[in-house]
Amino acid sequence: MSTGKEKILVIGAGGQIGVELCENLAKRYSNAQVIASDLKPAPQLEPYNYEQLDALDKDRLFEIVKKHQITQIYHLAALLSATGEQKPMMAWKLNMESLFHVLDLAKEKHIQKVYWPSSIAVFGPTTPRENTPQYTVMEPSTIYGISKQAGERWCEWYHQKHGVDVRSLRYPGLIGWKSAPGGGTTDYAVHIFHEALKTGRYECFLSAQTALPMMHMEDAIRATIEIMHAPFESIKIRGSYNLSGISFTPEQMANEIKAHLPNFSITYKPDFRQAIADSWPKSIDDREARQHWGWKEQYDLKGLVKNMLDNLKK
Repeated sequence: MSTGKEKILVIGAGGQIGVELCENLAKRYSNAQVIASDLKPAPQLEPYNYEQLDALDKDRLFEIVKKHQITQIYHLAALLSATGEQKPMMAWKLNMESLFHVLDLAKEKHIQKVYWPSSIAVFGPTTPRENTPQYTVMEPSTIYGISKQAGERWCEWYHQKHGVDVRSLRYPGLIGWKSAPGGGTTDYAVHIFHEALKTGRYECFLSAQTALPMMHMEDAIRATIEIMHAPFESIKIRGSYNLSGISFTPEQMANEIKAHLPNFSITYKPDFRQAIADSWPKSIDDREARQHWGWKEQYDLKGLVKNMLDNLKK
């Protein structure tokens, strides 16, 4: 299908990933071809067709798909790791049922293609933590991780049984300057920049040596659009692909910030999110994504810190 005929619905468009994804999709297609939906309107979504949508409302979702003749859905709505631990039943319901609604639309041929994000939260304390491979032990210990692991299996099943063209990435921690943190365990790596510029200090909710896989939001958005545009036969994994950018600790990030802001100081006061971080990988092996559809990151830690500070100063 030519890009001129595509109509793309982004569910959860007002979130950390959604805002930047809509922008990038509109550049590739047009504002008119991007339909942004969320629980409530957001000023960043004004350039696009906006539809109010509770992702659990299957009838309303179908109504929007028919009205706009949607061909692709990027389904981003979810309760993230830290928030999910506080509202476990709500997180399970939202993360699972909303995915079924979207996969069923594809199964019934109302839409042609689905993107659904997974996460490094699918791994758990028994997973090898260094260079975590694509195929490995997965015993997630958070509701978010459990729902994402289950979602991966459902995506695979809908592809095998019903031929659904569903594509997915296991995001590491995402760091961008265009939107606020969304309640995740890796959010310190966004919050730290805001506090460094506002107050010159930051109290981190993880310990100094907690290494986690991270990625600049621009790299994550590019990966998302690249996997959706890869040829059907290149996508050999229909659960979710490992995706890697950079791994670092809060201390390493703070030292890099000090190179730009010498008076910046950081203290550490680990809270309940420390246990979540300790159950996740320190670094990711994503060779399948590199081999199957040509993934390659562009940002290292130095480039990421400079980009974040330059843009947030503006």
